[in-house]
Order: sequence, then structure tokens, then C-alpha cells
Amino acid sequence: MRNTGTRQAPGVRSTDTADTGTGSTGTGNRAAAPVPTHCPYCALQCGMNLTPADGGTVEVSERTDFPVNRGALCGKGRTAPAVLASGARLTSPLVRSDDGALVPAGWDEALDRIARTLVRTRAEYGADALGVFGGGGLTNEKAYALGKFARVVLGTSQIDYNGRFCMSSAAAAGTRAFGLDRGLPFPLEDIPKTGCVILVGSNPAETMPPSLRYFNELRENGGTLIVVDPRRTRTAEQADLHLAPRPGTDLALALGLLHLVVAEGRVDEAYVEERTAGWEEARAAAMAHWPEYVERITGVPVPELREAVRLFCAPDAAMVLTARGPEQQAKGTDTVGAWINLCLATGRAGRPRSGYGCLTGQGNGQGGREHGQKADQLPGYRKLTDPAARRHVAGVWGVDPDSLPGPGRSAYELLDALGTDVRSLLVMGSNPVVSAPRAAHVEGRLRSLDFLAVCDVVLSETAELADVVLPVTQWAEETGTTTSLEGRVLLRRRAITPPDGVRGDLEVLHGLAGRLGVEKGFPTEPEEVFEELRRASAGGPADYSGIDYGRLAEENGVFWPCPAAETGAGDGPVPHPGTRHPGTPRLFLDRFATADGRARFVPVAHRPSAEEPDAEYPVLLTTGRVVAQYQSGAQTRRVAELNAAAPGPFVELHPRLAARLGAAEGDPLAVVSRRGRAVAPARITTGIRPDTVFMPFHWPGEGRANTLTNPALDPTSRMPEFKVCAVRVETVPR
Repeated sequence: MRNTGTRQAPGVRSTDTADTGTGSTGTGNRAAAPVPTHCPYCALQCGMNLTPADGGTVEVSERTDFPVNRGALCGKGRTAPAVLASGARLTSPLVRSDDGALVPAGWDEALDRIARTLVRTRAEYGADALGVFGGGGLTNEKAYALGKFARVVLGTSQIDYNGRFCMSSAAAAGTRAFGLDRGLPFPLEDIPKTGCVILVGSNPAETMPPSLRYFNELRENGGTLIVVDPRRTRTAEQADLHLAPRPGTDLALALGLLHLVVAEGRVDEAYVEERTAGWEEARAAAMAHWPEYVERITGVPVPELREAVRLFCAPDAAMVLTARGPEQQAKGTDTVGAWINLCLATGRAGRPRSGYGCLTGQGNGQGGREHGQKADQLPGYRKLTDPAARRHVAGVWGVDPDSLPGPGRSAYELLDALGTDVRSLLVMGSNPVVSAPRAAHVEGRLRSLDFLAVCDVVLSETAELADVVLPVTQWAEETGTTTSLEGRVLLRRRAITPPDGVRGDLEVLHGLAGRLGVEKGFPTEPEEVFEELRRASAGGPADYSGIDYGRLAEENGVFWPCPAAETGAGDGPVPHPGTRHPGTPRLFLDRFATADGRARFVPVAHRPSAEEPDAEYPVLLTTGRVVAQYQSGAQTRRVAELNAAAPGPFVELHPRLAARLGAAEGDPLAVVSRRGRAVAPARITTGIRPDTVFMPFHWPGEGRANTLTNPALDPTSRMPEFKVCAVRVETVPR
């Protein structure tokens, strides 16, 4: 076990002795033209302008030409530059000394130490003793290079990323039904033009505030909004109908609605016959979920079920959009599949202004899994088990297809194997000490490693445990592409020079690859990496071969698939020879991406959550986000304005539960599950079910919500069951 004793952060930059970096500050830069780019946070990837400012940071201003946010930004986007100048900003590599402290080191020393350890681990235990854990915030170039590094340089199968915790269930269900997964198969601009939206387990008013305008415009245009959430969130308050099911019962709810669609004669029989397969089996499964039975399971009254069906089926067009609520369950793939079945039965997929979509959470959650950092995928959303895919990508990489390892462990399974099967780990862009389920156990596994290296902007809770910490660039200091929740590939542009002592992730991989004997194939220039990514993705489901940096700058992004013109591939219009493919804003209008062009119904049935309440743990816990913080909070918790708005964790509970406990507003409460205990102040509201408590998951320490959560995995997506577990709630003496 490694010595991770007293933790120090001597390599961070103090705000009163800031290293401004070369060419990034001064009055001359204040007059510089604003650089158009995109926000570093959620999958909206809102457009913004950055202008260099004093202190090595930038000033944010509106960018009204980008259609997604039209200039609007949430508090996180507005304050993003504060992380660049924060006192917690890393500006020097850190290495673990013999006495357990993290001390500054030079880049050569840090990279040499990582390389030596990786070589030693591989020699002693084999290549699969080396693990790589990536992030859904990495650019496409970084995600691509990281997957290539794991498979070509390290030769390991043990790579996955925190995007597994985001929308993997929706991806699995979408692929199963449609033959292709893209978060939204249509642009956000279609939402106000439809007739009804069912928003399942999503709270965009807090998770992606600029998107709320689309739902407001929907209602202004005469459409209706149905929100499915056990809490009366800010989004639910604006809905025409709010359904508040018991956590973990979204699958039964969807089946109950489909039952009513059949019983009331609302099935689009012509569409089902022409464009789908498997309806009879799915119909039979749904008919076993009659309304009164579904009411007993979900707690949603039958009249509300009937009203939801009426609102959804009345207009000519409608949509179902899911997020983490139904997806982060041990039955998440089937749950999303049930909502897709509802869309298919009513003819609401592959038609204008209609369809099923997933509201991706992380900034590059879509692109991050398309290009190879997921355990079972190669670039272009190719399957690692497909011999043709292996041959194509190996040809681009210049290696033997047989040298590529097979699929590895999923994210939680990889973390659970640390210190036993996986002995050394490289983490890039993730903070699993806070974000992983059963987080205390995961923290223990990280501590048990022989060696841990972390690349990050700040000294995160995971970086604090590392043997080597590498300070890497932030979004304003680097160029690269991301892919938004719409499937729109975007160009982030560098606006300022990073501080001395900070390097890009591509430079890190280049330096490690060279030390490990691979001198070529890991360029440091993002555009050069993207050009290779284009070739590797060509002909795959996520085909980027017709996209280049020039187009992205010129066109404000391009929707994939976008094959090179000469291939004539893809789902969009085929251009004339010599012209470029226009990209594909709307998928499936002519056919689905299956062999016969038909969408697939999948028969599913309700089943209990992996952990149901009992006498010892009688209450349900669900988790989520608040508007002023983001994901594990590693960056947003370092912004004073955001901390003032959301200073710490809390336990949201109903007045009836509070009365039984004898708890008042602000009293400390302990929430206890089979995995641990978290303590946070009470927040009492009638906006949550009496049988449920809610905790946000942005904080470490005693209020860490993910200490409690259940790592039970979906059998298809390997998604952990973050959204529901059994707990008891206790008062804590002050």
C-alpha cells in the first residue's frame, strides 16, 4: 500500500503571487479581439466570447451568434474564468515524497517516475495490471488519444471513463432500438415546435439553465410539458403536469402509459407496421401493467396516468426526453427502452418534431464515448469486438489488429478491481473519490494501488491520493473539439497562454508514449490529432471524416454523421461528388440505423430496484445536482460566487418525515445506508415525496452523498444504481 500521508499542495498558484504565464496578460491583451469558444461545463456547450484579462485569466462576454444559448449563460459559465486564477490552480507537477507529502517536481522527473512504474508493473503483473480512467469532459482529441495510448502503448484492456455514469443506459437502449446512439437525434430548436414533451428524470432549470428557454417556448407555442420526477423541482413547477413516482419505478410508469395507449386505441398502427419490428411481444408485456397496478407501484394516481396519455397523444408531434433519473438505475436500459416503446407505438420517432432523446450531462459526454476511451469501443463508435472495426482502426494506427486488447471492465468494475487485478492507474479528467458510487469503498481501492497518477487542473480529492499529479491546461488555454448533446461537433479555441509549468494532456501522453518506446503516433497539436480521428472514424456509426477545423469555425459546428463527400455514406443527404456532406441534424427521418431500417420494440417488464426499503432502512434516497455546482465540484467549489449560492450539502425531506424525526430546518441529519453514513443539514420542503430524501452529490467529506449510493449494475450498460437506494435518517446532536 502506498504512503499517502500528510497532504500538501505546494504546487498551487496563490492569487496574490499569480504566475500570469507568457503573453496572457497586460493592457495590450485587453484590446485583443474576443475569441469565440464554448463553455467548459455541461453538454449544452453554450457559446461564449473570451477576452484575455489581467491575472492570467479571461473575461467572458455574450456570444449571440451561437444558436443553442443565443448569448445566455448560467452562473457556472459566467464564473468559469475564476478557476484559471484560483489559488488552488496547479502550476507544477507534484510527486509523493518518502514522508508522504506531495512536493513540487520537474516535468521530466514526474514523467520518468510514471513511465518507470508502468514498465515495472507491466513486467511483474502483465499489461492488464495497468488501468486508465478518463472523463466525459475531455475533448474528442484527448479521449481519442487516451484510448489509443491505453491500447497501443500500454497494451491494456483496462480503460473506461466517468461517462459510464452519465448516459450509458440511454446509449444502450438507443442502440438496441434504433441501431445508433446519439443523445438527441434532432436539434434543440425542434423542442418548441413539437406538441408535447415528456421530460423524465431531468431538471434542466438547475442542470442546464439556458436550455429552459426551449421548454418555455414550447408552452408559449401552445405545447404542453409533462415532468416525471419524485421531487417538485424548479422545472416541475413550470410543467403542465407533474408526475411524482416513487424512485426506481420509472419503468412501471412507462409501461402503464403504453398500456393505456393500447387500451384507448391510440396506437399508430400504420407506423408500427411500416417502420418497426417486435411490436406484439412489447404489447403483451405492456398489457400486464394495468393502470391500478402501476398506481400501486409508482404512487402516481390513475387519473394522472390517463391525463399524461391524453396530452402526449393529442398533438401530431411529441417527444420523450430522459436524463439521469431513469437511466442511473440497475434496470436503466430497460427503463429507457420502455419510454422508447411508448414513442414507437404512437409513431413519435423518426418523424419531424418528434422522437426520443437523452439530455446528456457532461460537457463532452457524447463525443467522449465515441472515440475510444470506453471499455468496449473504438473510434467512430465502433465495437471493439468487430473484426472489421479492429482492422480499420489498427490500419490507421499502424499496428497489427491482433495486438489490440479486447473489451475491459466497465467504470465501477475497474475501480473495484484497483489494488488487486489493477495495480497502477492513470486518471485523466475525473474525480471518482467524490463521483463514484459506494465512494468510501472506491477511495479505499484507490489508496490500495501500488501507484496512482492523476492529470488535473486542480488538486482534486482524487489527486490528493496520487503518487504523481500533473498540472494540465484548462479550456481557455487549449484548442480542441467537443460534441454536444445534439450531436453537434464544436470547436473550442485557445484564448490565453497557460501558466509556466502547465502542459496539455496531449503533451502528457506524447511524453509518456516516448518514454515507453512509442516515438510516433501521439502528436501534441490538437488539429493533427483530429485529422487522425477523422480517418479512424470514417465509415463508422459516428463518422467525423467530413469534418475539419475550418468547417467547425465557419459553420458554428457540424452534426455527425458527416462522412467525407466521396464516401456518400451517412444518414443525411448525399452530396454531389466534389461537394461536402452537410452533416445530419436530424436522424432516422427515412430509416433507422438497423439492418432492415426498422426500429426495434423490446419487451420489458417492471422489476424492483436492486435495494428496496425495509424495517432497518425504510426510506429511499435519490441524488442529483444543484444549479451552482457541477459534477464532483472539483472546479466549481473553488469559485466564491458559486460557493456563496451553494455552500454545502443538504438533506431534502418532506415535513411529515421531518416531524417523525423531530427535525427542524437546518438540523444536522445522518443518512445511513448499507455502505456508509453521510451527515448534512435538513432542508424541509413539500416538494418531495414523504418516503424519499434527496442529497446533491457535489461535496466530499462527511456530506458525501455517494458514500451511500448502490453500485448495483445494469446488466447491459453497466450503469450503477445512483438514483435509488434504501436508507434510514437519524437526527444528530448539535
